[in-house]
Amino acid sequence: MTLALYGHPFSSYTWKALIPLYANGTDFEFREVGSDHPHHAEFVQQAHPAGKFPVLADGDATVIEATSIVEHLALHHPGPAPLIPSDPAQAAVTRMLDRVFDNYVMASMQRVVNAYLVNKEAPDPAEIAAGKEGLLRVYRWLEVWLEANTLPPHVSLVTCAAAPSLFYADWVERIPDDCPRLAALRAEVLALPAVARCVDDARPYRPWFPPGAPDRD
Repeated sequence: MTLALYGHPFSSYTWKALIPLYANGTDFEFREVGSDHPHHAEFVQQAHPAGKFPVLADGDATVIEATSIVEHLALHHPGPAPLIPSDPAQAAVTRMLDRVFDNYVMASMQRVVNAYLVNKEAPDPAEIAAGKEGLLRVYRWLEVWLEANTLPPHVSLVTCAAAPSLFYADWVERIPDDCPRLAALRAEVLALPAVARCVDDARPYRPWFPPGAPDRD
């Protein structure tokens, strides 16, 4: 039975699900969700309670939410990339950091993006300020954490969460000079082949980025 991932190449959470598939060389079919493929969108609308992607179809199993997709792949389609550490304590830390990147990096970035989606010409300055303040706060928290701790080896669930969130967050609010470890982590994960493939596949869609995509990366 074909393993299929429904998503879009410019979607940060689609990247999160694509990275482990690419890193482990897993055989799968990518089914782009968009106006050119209405049946893919219909499947996602039926599969997810909010009609959101990515969605993974694996035989009789349908898995929603990017973190759960990575966990499913680690269990059912393992490969050389250690997606979830075998040590329970390390696995707990991995899952903790996954939530930090999703809930505080990605969510703060998305707050700014959403302000532009609501009103591109006059985005709510309070929403933009709150999103950027959230990013600076979590950047500095991560910098302190990275100074005192060691990340699990790539490609892990942390990689899958960190790569897309740091990629887009830095477009919204640059990682400041007083967070060199975090800036180095961003450069490190973007250089990984599985992540670089996501970045390259998304290049045609950069004009879609509501605040405007910078001429870098």
